[in-house]
Amino acid sequence: MARPNDEVAAVLQEYADLLAITGGDAFKSRAYEKAARALAGHPADVSRMDAKALRAVPNVGASIAEKVVAYFRDGSVPELDQARKSVPAGVRELVAIPALGPKKAMTLYQDLGISSVDELAGAIRSERLRGLKGFGPKTEENLLHGIALLRQSGQRVPLGTAMAVAEEVVAALTEVPGCERCAYAGSLRRMRETIGDVDVLVAADDSGPVMEAFTALPFVTEIVAHGAKKTSVRTTEGLQIDLRVLPADAWGAGMVYFTGSKAHNVHVRQIAVRDGLKLSEYGLFDTESGERVASATEEDVYARLGLPWIPPTLREDRGEVAAGLAGELPDVVTRDALRGDLHTHTDLTDGVATLEEMVLAASRLGYAYYAVTDHAPDLFMQRMTDAKMLAQRERVRELDGRHRRMRLLHGTELNIGPDGAVDWPPQFLAGFDLCVASVHSHFALSRDAQTRRLLRACENPYVNVIGHPTARRLGKRTGIDADLDAVFAACARTGTALEINGQPERLDLGDEEILRARQYGVRFAVDSDAHSTPGLDYVRYGVGTAQRGWLTADDVINTWPLRKLKRFLRKEGREETSG
Repeated sequence: MARPNDEVAAVLQEYADLLAITGGDAFKSRAYEKAARALAGHPADVSRMDAKALRAVPNVGASIAEKVVAYFRDGSVPELDQARKSVPAGVRELVAIPALGPKKAMTLYQDLGISSVDELAGAIRSERLRGLKGFGPKTEENLLHGIALLRQSGQRVPLGTAMAVAEEVVAALTEVPGCERCAYAGSLRRMRETIGDVDVLVAADDSGPVMEAFTALPFVTEIVAHGAKKTSVRTTEGLQIDLRVLPADAWGAGMVYFTGSKAHNVHVRQIAVRDGLKLSEYGLFDTESGERVASATEEDVYARLGLPWIPPTLREDRGEVAAGLAGELPDVVTRDALRGDLHTHTDLTDGVATLEEMVLAASRLGYAYYAVTDHAPDLFMQRMTDAKMLAQRERVRELDGRHRRMRLLHGTELNIGPDGAVDWPPQFLAGFDLCVASVHSHFALSRDAQTRRLLRACENPYVNVIGHPTARRLGKRTGIDADLDAVFAACARTGTALEINGQPERLDLGDEEILRARQYGVRFAVDSDAHSTPGLDYVRYGVGTAQRGWLTADDVINTWPLRKLKRFLRKEGREETSG
């Protein structure tokens, strides 16, 4: 189910975590962490590579390469197995709690015998952590919040994880003889940020072969229910997948019914009842005669109810039905409308691909322009310097237009400090084509302080985009506490775009904030924040989130022609620079 690259990356990351928990060599732990990221982001299938080829992957040394080969050959890594024995499973579970690092997890186990999330929650409430070095009242508060986040996310998986599973299922079932159509539906099709379970529909006259192929998929670990019309399984990652088989002539009705949301379906069914009709997964029926009046396509079903086809990402009962009836549905932005990506990284900082590799991969996506925005120096672990950035700029200029005439923009991702200041002085910032500014630290500042720092960043004449504006990490960290309406108003006033970051663990801004921000006239940038060539595909999740926020192409600056985009990037009152 998981890509081999992701699979072995998880193994190496676990080993890095275990080294950190046990107080092992910090350099070694960091090396394994870097190798895990590099392999996850490598475009080729690393399971097919020998040790020599693996050593050519950045940050993969000889020892790690041998472990990767051994893992795919034997199914295990002896050093990892040994490390697992030295750390109780409960301690490894504790590390998953946001705000609890490996050293503190081991301290809790050694000093208090805490080896599970439930035990930690109980210990905090009974004040057993009081007096333990490094665990004050604020730490306790953060830990309880982290436990709540962990439990909340435990029943759902990130959009990207669910999408990878669903696409593999759809690809496999499409090849089954007799399968006429196959697609995923449900909250996944609506591109919600987290997914409870995956719904897959198949159109076939005989469900038997499809159900048999479904339950035989290699990543299925449990058959929850098995029937002729519906079968449910659980995967190795604990995700439930529900498969439903429908007649081909009911496909459209089935896709409407099982895409949802529940509230949207209730609203649509109310219209059907008003018109003397009844809607089910098999079609739209005349209540009196029982005659089926529409079913083959979603367009047919909606049209019979007096509605245009409603994009799945809008089907949340947030006004889309009324807008459809009034002929006012937005023409939502699509991935094809994107002309470029304005937030990406290379191996100059924390990316795993070279500048040349990222540029080539972007050109293959058909972009008209592409921005490189490596981290600035205040994110100190990236060791950025003026000289490094200027050398990269020179190379960007050399590559400009070489690949399918794609234009290159040299940018940076600045760090918004606690007071709203950014890394470089104005004279250095003036040399960039664009600047993304993001919060990377000081997440616990007061609401007023967070708001002030964001407002100051918006008002900086060289800041073009506020990157991942709330700094949230789904299931790991809530967004910063700021007056977002004040920020939205400032962005509209200063001509600063808000990012919709496509990283599945971010999706920041989220759809509800987008809906609010657009009321202020804010412009947006849908970006991948890619740190590898496969990561460029994350824009698909950003686009889905933008659609959920009812955005059109005109709302998104990286759908614009380059000349119009450059005018926006100059910001009102600042002259264009030649750097």
